[in-house]
Amino acid sequence: MFLRTRASRLLCLLAASVLVASVAFGTQGSQAVEGKDYRTLAAPQPTNSPGKIEVIEFFSYGCPHCNEFYPLVTAWQAKLPRDVVFRREAVGFGRPLWVNLARAFYALQATGDLPKLDGALFHALHEEQVPLTDEQSLADWVGKHGGNADKFTKAYTSFGVNNHTVQADTMAEAYTLEGIPALAIDGRYLVLGDSHEQMLANADKVIAMVRSQKKAR
Repeated sequence: MFLRTRASRLLCLLAASVLVASVAFGTQGSQAVEGKDYRTLAAPQPTNSPGKIEVIEFFSYGCPHCNEFYPLVTAWQAKLPRDVVFRREAVGFGRPLWVNLARAFYALQATGDLPKLDGALFHALHEEQVPLTDEQSLADWVGKHGGNADKFTKAYTSFGVNNHTVQADTMAEAYTLEGIPALAIDGRYLVLGDSHEQMLANADKVIAMVRSQKKAR
């Protein structure tokens, strides 16, 4: 009887150990790992949303990878919790076409036409191969697709849009971006990933990490 009881206890202890190890492994797998899921910026950057976890997507309409990322990140950001603020910055990296497209983004943002033309502009450039290369071609396209071409033109050449376009590239340098699309979180972390899906999954991990850090303060 004693042998049976002792054997049963040993089996129970072994089962418990396996369960604990399994839980620990699962927890570790869900935590963000530096160098694998994210990298820490050497110089933290200011954010625009005190008290919130800020996520910035750096992108360009001219970037094919950003075009592929767009539907995924759009669906992802729509489900973010209330303590997370998502914003986008269009960068040019000194490429004339990309700079013009960055100006187009900020102009559409200024006129209020961005929600209805955002995805359509990606589609026009990458699926339809429409040559939207300068102010005139972009304004004509905006007018033909339900936007206000006159307001777009005024915004496109405005001081505010010009300033924002320059600032976005300055931010890209400060965040030491190596490519786009890129996700930066809380002004301190850049998300890593071998695929768009993995990048978003890792972003969730980093957001959870930042949330824990804020609660611990």
